[in-house]
Amino acid sequence: MASLYDRLKSLITKNSQQTAEQYNRAIYNWLGDSIVWNPENDDSYITEGYRKNATIYSLINLITKAATTIPFQVYEKTNENDYKRYKAMTSGTFDASTIHKANLLQKRSLVELQDTELHKILERPNPAQSYNSWISELIAFGKLTGNRYIYGIGPDTGANVGKYTELYVMPSQIMEIVSGGIMKPVSKYKIEYNGTYEIPATEICHIKDFNPYYDGTGSHLYGQSPLRAGLRSLTTNNEATQTGVKYLQNQTARGLLMSDEGDINEVQAQQLKDKFRKQFQGSDNAGDVIITPKKLSWVNFGLNAADVSLIEQYNASIKDLCNIYNVPVQLLNNTDSSSYNNMKEAKKALYQNAVIPELIKIKDELNRWLAPKYGDKLCIEFDFSVVPELQEETDKVVDQLSKAWWITPNEKRAAMNYGKDEDTNALDDYYIPANLIPVNNNEVDEPLESIDVDVNKFLNKKINKDKIPAFLDAYTTQEEAEERAEELGWNGQGVGFHTHTYDGNKIFMPFKTHEEYNEALQNNKYHYDKPHDDDDKKQISSKLRKALKKKADDHNDEVNNAASKKTNVPTLFKVYERGIGAYRTNPSSVRPSVSSPQQWAMARVNSFLYALKNGKFRSGKHDVDLLPEGHPMSSKEKFIDKADTYSNYPQTASNNAKRMIEWREKYGDEVRAGTPTGWRRASMLASRAPLTIDMLNRMKSFFARHEGNQTIADRYKDTPWRDNGYVAWNLWGGTAMRDWVNKKLNQIND
Repeated sequence: MASLYDRLKSLITKNSQQTAEQYNRAIYNWLGDSIVWNPENDDSYITEGYRKNATIYSLINLITKAATTIPFQVYEKTNENDYKRYKAMTSGTFDASTIHKANLLQKRSLVELQDTELHKILERPNPAQSYNSWISELIAFGKLTGNRYIYGIGPDTGANVGKYTELYVMPSQIMEIVSGGIMKPVSKYKIEYNGTYEIPATEICHIKDFNPYYDGTGSHLYGQSPLRAGLRSLTTNNEATQTGVKYLQNQTARGLLMSDEGDINEVQAQQLKDKFRKQFQGSDNAGDVIITPKKLSWVNFGLNAADVSLIEQYNASIKDLCNIYNVPVQLLNNTDSSSYNNMKEAKKALYQNAVIPELIKIKDELNRWLAPKYGDKLCIEFDFSVVPELQEETDKVVDQLSKAWWITPNEKRAAMNYGKDEDTNALDDYYIPANLIPVNNNEVDEPLESIDVDVNKFLNKKINKDKIPAFLDAYTTQEEAEERAEELGWNGQGVGFHTHTYDGNKIFMPFKTHEEYNEALQNNKYHYDKPHDDDDKKQISSKLRKALKKKADDHNDEVNNAASKKTNVPTLFKVYERGIGAYRTNPSSVRPSVSSPQQWAMARVNSFLYALKNGKFRSGKHDVDLLPEGHPMSSKEKFIDKADTYSNYPQTASNNAKRMIEWREKYGDEVRAGTPTGWRRASMLASRAPLTIDMLNRMKSFFARHEGNQTIADRYKDTPWRDNGYVAWNLWGGTAMRDWVNKKLNQIND
């Protein structure tokens, strides 16, 4: 085994084939807990930059003062996937589209908290500093040296172990990184200031700028100062300023007075100089006429080419330094290119290019190092919406939101941080533009006079009855679309969904196809599952009602009102509407001679009447389910009255629904679960309203899809109202309701 001496000898003895970098890396890897040399001269950047250079001082102050106008907020993460998308989106340039989408993602993934321990430590980082002075100091060190060090101090014992009670910004110029070797770059930090102090790496948050200087000694562990890249510009700026000061201090001669009559002696020269000072200098002698006993000439000293070049270099150095810090030069009172418009744009650029990226960098590191100590799902965010210079972008967002029909007014209010209006139910509805028509339905050019659409029951808004939009039901989640499909369900349907991408956003629609959706919509809209009453008759136009009534009366007269062959207006209207739907969804079946959906629908009515009278169809077979009982072609089975209602469900189910409603009233926006359908169902159960068979079937389908939500997730044991799945399950009555619904439906079917 080699001795320590031999190991050192072999290590230190540099092989002729070994490069300097390999040699340095070998030493770095072998030595543990050694101070890493910092190639940056942080102290020089601070002295020559911030303390002696007015340009750097102004740039740093512009950035720090702007940063302190942006408040921080503390949130709890509720959706990790959306939060990751939000983080990625807010890491780039902030424009109107980005702000809009980021706000929506933020509302979906984060819930704002108030008065947490994390709030308190940031609002008062230490006894000597407020948040503003603390964050200003942190940013200033970063912009000068490329390094930001935060030292966290907390108790070693007690309930608050692992949390910090004080946060300090450490001076970058006296911080030294102690390396543990190549595989463990940082083991601790040292401070050489009136002694040597060591700080564990876990208690320091080091936020550094990128440093590409990998020399094998770990120098890349320090951040590179922006002034490193602008060193020549900084030097030029300082030298030019110093030269100007010396020029003014020395006040060199402004010109030369020469005699045209030959030389003058020293005494004469002094006498002439004194005379000029006494008689012609000063405000009292301004404008006086100079008379000399001899012929004299004046030679003025102007700026030479070197002086002019120095001024140009000075101005160029200012622009370079502004570029390095991403600060528009107009903000340094540069009047050469200043106007109201570009000053306005310059202030916006300051936030977008300098302030916001800096705060995002700090935020990300604080969320990595600080926030988890106070809660696994906590995070820190900055509210950039308060920046006046970004108001123009906010106006663009408002304009975009006003056109976003797939977002409810309350969701738009939330995206703009105005809060949800709990008192106005209509603000939770979707408002569909009346001019939207199906893209595959260009043939619908004439009014559907048979349809008098009333969609208030699910949209709270009337639409143009001449143009039924394809996106009549559009939702942001799959669950909502499926629930809507169940509401519209017919003939054994009631599940499924399909998607569209509209203006870059994914929306969900009930049923797997538009055809299924259209048929279900029509069936649900006119209540075909129960006898029509006077209210239903109002949905048929007077012109069509008159035509169908004449056909029904004429037909009944022909069959002598035989019960097995008799019909009525509601039945014929149902056949008519199916004909309208077939014309729109299955155009290949329409004969070429048919020019309108109304014509095709009326032909279907005539075919139905023929089959009703004669016991057979001329061609095809349709609407046999609408034939009266007793008709030889009727497909009707044993009738179950879907109008029957049931209210003898368990009180436990009713109590579960009541509890969810109470949670929403108590915890407000913290309760984010449930669709409008789910909350309507909870209201019915809480008031013990009667339930129809259709409702029971929809409830059975819901429970079957969400079996996994019966119990509270472990992470929500203390805050069950935040468990979206559990809340949604109990909105429908919970496990007690599931068991009762299954039992009741089995009884009905038997």
